[in-house]
Amino acid sequence: MKRILLTRKLHEFAMNQLRKKYELTVHTGIIPMPKELLLQKIKNVDGLICFPYDIIDRKVIESARNLAVISTYSVGYDHIDVSAAKEKNIKIGYTPNVLTNATADLTIGLMLDLMRRITEGDRLIRAGNWKEIFGPHDYVGIDLEGKTLGILGMGRIGQAVAKRAQAFGLNITYYSRTRLTKNQENKLGIKFVSFSDLIQGSDILTIHIPYKKETHHLIDFQILKKMRKSSFLVNTSRGKIIDAKDLVRALKAKTIAGAALDVFEREPIGKSHKLTKMENVVLAPHVGSSSAETRHKMAQITIQNLILGLQGRKMIYSV
Repeated sequence: MKRILLTRKLHEFAMNQLRKKYELTVHTGIIPMPKELLLQKIKNVDGLICFPYDIIDRKVIESARNLAVISTYSVGYDHIDVSAAKEKNIKIGYTPNVLTNATADLTIGLMLDLMRRITEGDRLIRAGNWKEIFGPHDYVGIDLEGKTLGILGMGRIGQAVAKRAQAFGLNITYYSRTRLTKNQENKLGIKFVSFSDLIQGSDILTIHIPYKKETHHLIDFQILKKMRKSSFLVNTSRGKIIDAKDLVRALKAKTIAGAALDVFEREPIGKSHKLTKMENVVLAPHVGSSSAETRHKMAQITIQNLILGLQGRKMIYSV
């Protein structure tokens, strides 16, 4: 019987399905699974199910004597050393597409929250600081209609955000490594611009690109300085795309008006983090895909990728 390692619990239906076919080991301790324990447990397994915070580097892969399949419960796979896996003919499965709508929904939610100051108001009330009815100039937010939304990255999630943004009357521009066809642009009501124009011309800049060597700290202070002082930054992609120290610096200096973040350079962040002290920042705990429906589908795809890979068949989604 083949052996499978899960670096943390999955849905019960998924684990029960795996138990019918394989000998299953599920890590239940500290998350993420400590490196030394991972190196020990992975030695004799045939399949691995991991998560985006598990660093499956060359050392881990070379420690695995029998590993044939890595199935990650995520749309990204930058936490896996793909080159090392390929050298050992290890297949890698992942879960794109399924979390597109959930992440796009959260992106729009963060934009609304940031510009209309929703959670800021929630904090105000809970702290007992709503002392009187606000007047015409008190606690004002900003309309979305008529503003320019700049989308950095026009893949599946970028396109889903654009579709939703149309309903708010936003002018939508985008920059992407691969430009869409004119027909696709017309359908989405979007305009292709240069990276420089996107940065300088957006009232709201939302990031939807993968994390890789070339995008590490792509958004640094030099880029933030080029944004409008009245502009807002939203990130639901990967935390390391933004230089966190530079973002804090820009927010303090009022180089930009605010930011909404679902992802961070190091996670989780605690209450002492500088971003938590700022009223013009909305924070979410990396929950872009966190709807019940989406997480259930991700679990289904994750185990199916693993099963298909071990059977020598084509995965639903493979790297």
